[in-house]
Amino acid sequence: MITQGVKITTRCHDCGGELTRDVGQFTERGQVRWGIEGQCQNCPNAWCEQGSGATPEEIREALLAQQGPARLRLAGPEPSMVPVLRALRELHGLSLAQARAMAHELRTTGLTGTLVEMECVAAGLRRRSVAVTIETAAG
Repeated sequence: MITQGVKITTRCHDCGGELTRDVGQFTERGQVRWGIEGQCQNCPNAWCEQGSGATPEEIREALLAQQGPARLRLAGPEPSMVPVLRALRELHGLSLAQARAMAHELRTTGLTGTLVEMECVAAGLRRRSVAVTIETAAG
């Protein structure tokens, strides 16, 4: 399982105290999932929330801001685009035209997103025997 998370501190809506939220993404059964755990340091305000599908932009932005984007690229000799297109369509439910545009981006500048998002796409491409690499700011 791939996971990525950060802590965000804000003001509690209930008491005005310090609210700490752990936000992140993880993979489960080949899908990107997200989670938030929040707890106020001054009052009983606390919760936990998880979901699948599109990650809330607040979580994505926090991950990208604190840990930087990951870039997914094709590796080795350029593969046939057929398995690339199939994998992208399966992973994202894309039309053929949308998959072609995403494959072009993958082939040229690379796809960028959170590390969890790029690892999930990479796994789908590798299942179709497409060699890929992921670059992060850390290395």
